[in-house]
Amino acid sequence: MGGSQTYPYGSTAAVRDHVLAALGVLKVATADQVRRLMCPGHKDNKAVRNAALDLARHGLTVSEGNTRDGQKLWGLTLLGLDAAAEVLGRPTGEMGGAARGAARSGAPHAMAVNETVIAITRTAPQPARSVRPAAPPAPPAAPVPAVPAGVGTAASWWTEVAHNLPTAARTRVGVRADAVLHAPEAGLPVLLVEVDRGTESDDVLAAKFEKYRRFFRLKGKDHRGHGVPLWRSLYPSTGREGHPPLLVVFDPGTRLGEQALKNRMDRVMDLAREHWSGSYKSMGSHNQAPDGYYDAIPLLFTILERLQTHGPHAGVWWRCGHGQGEALPDALANPQDIEAWHQRDEHRRRPTNKKDSRRRPQRRGVSGPPPSPHPRRCPRRFRVRAADSRSACPTFPSRLPRTAGTAPHAAWTWPSNPRGLIKAFLQRRP
Repeated sequence: MGGSQTYPYGSTAAVRDHVLAALGVLKVATADQVRRLMCPGHKDNKAVRNAALDLARHGLTVSEGNTRDGQKLWGLTLLGLDAAAEVLGRPTGEMGGAARGAARSGAPHAMAVNETVIAITRTAPQPARSVRPAAPPAPPAAPVPAVPAGVGTAASWWTEVAHNLPTAARTRVGVRADAVLHAPEAGLPVLLVEVDRGTESDDVLAAKFEKYRRFFRLKGKDHRGHGVPLWRSLYPSTGREGHPPLLVVFDPGTRLGEQALKNRMDRVMDLAREHWSGSYKSMGSHNQAPDGYYDAIPLLFTILERLQTHGPHAGVWWRCGHGQGEALPDALANPQDIEAWHQRDEHRRRPTNKKDSRRRPQRRGVSGPPPSPHPRRCPRRFRVRAADSRSACPTFPSRLPRTAGTAPHAAWTWPSNPRGLIKAFLQRRP
């Protein structure tokens, strides 16, 4: 096998770290899933299988069953969890359990969660080393279509994350997220992922959203004694109004057809309407309709097959209340939140007519429109009635001509009526 006495299957340290990191995140996976998540540049999964076998000789990995299509499933032992925590750079307490016994039944739900993680991450293949070609290079072939980019890395994921609710009994009734994605480098908030295979009823799936909202409503206190949401002790702030987003990935497989899947998504959306629509609060000005998503859960639906085909940056996300497929950043945006309210308020404060738009640049010191070549019309405040005036309205030029031997006010034309003269002195020049 070309290996050493310590690692008889000939695996490398890099591939062994890939196996430990992938199994530390996914808990149970096949060799092909580990390859596609960690090292898609490998031609096949032989290197991953050899690494898993070498780790098994040291008591770090174990295989307890196969998938329904016959692929061997790998998991970690308790010692393997400690080794994976060191590779991932996480505390041992955040690694969760070893998921022992899950592989004996084929782990169909875990396989769907793994495929969801792989479809969202989409690790770019990296060549292991440069190889000098033995023959002259062949002519360039047809361009291969680019693989859609993904979000985050394997270290950005956590699976089987429990969110417990305090109760009077010894047991805690909570909800367990299938996966959690934290990739701030992608400009996204923390994302909670639920994978639905159609094995539960619509009511059971919608009831999970109520448990999520109960958990998000829990309050704690910071170091200053101010009340803050308790979920911020686990995850950073989303930077958006409302609770953390929840992604529901439907994996119908062969159980549901296209129309049956659409009906299921519609029923779940109707049952969870009070959770994703949220409650509104008043902004306190302009007597506008109240805006806000402060108690809403952004609920996004997608289908695993579309996610695998087009990637997470395509318009494959259907947010409840938006009514169309959108890209992930657009689906996460709230069109009626406080930021949108401030934008509308700024728009309301802008000048509403051409007269105000001409005056505002002049007040700010910006050059306005060029002056008209025609003489300016007399302002209304300088006008006098025809019965009291015997001459034309006074004219105030922009610049007064001053030459040698000429008085400063020689260019002014004064009205013959004293009342008009008094008004001209008392009123402000235009």
